[in-house]
Amino acid sequence: MGWLLYAAWQVSRNWPKIRKLKLAESGEKAVGQHLESLRASGYSVFHDLVGADFNVDHVLIGPAGVFTIETKTWNKPRRGSPTISFDGETLRAAGWEPDRNPVIQAKAQASWLQRLLAESTGRTFPVWPVVLFPGWFVKNSGASRKELWVLEPKALSAFLAQEKVVISPEDVKLATFHLSRFIREQEREFEARR
Repeated sequence: MGWLLYAAWQVSRNWPKIRKLKLAESGEKAVGQHLESLRASGYSVFHDLVGADFNVDHVLIGPAGVFTIETKTWNKPRRGSPTISFDGETLRAAGWEPDRNPVIQAKAQASWLQRLLAESTGRTFPVWPVVLFPGWFVKNSGASRKELWVLEPKALSAFLAQEKVVISPEDVKLATFHLSRFIREQEREFEARR
């Protein structure tokens, strides 16, 4: 009986963390399904790319460039508007600044991927960081789109459609091949450690 009370206490104590993880997982899954539709527009899509002590939720490689996608699935506020505002420097969710800034995270991921592709291919590809907020209304200033995009997932397709072609089909294949090879090598290393 004591172990049952202890288990119940542990679950209740960790329930907020469990809920948060489930919310994040469902958000990444929904975004991943949406990104899959971009294959019809010439994009290669990768999910859950693992780095040294981080992961990149999604990567797109296509005519408009290479994009790292960071998904942030946050609980909406009980009161007030579920609005994300981004002015190019400061990101606010329903008026508050998050403790861990997803803008810094997204830029670091894009930088890492650009170095990885340059080392592997010998070419420098433009890598653009994107932060997606499923279920939130996202308000950007004009200046906010200079270094990265902060968007609601459904807006991404429209943004990509407006971009110029910066990578040839051959270079899309080259970058896709090298990133696929990197992922396969990671998977082999993971299996060898098991």
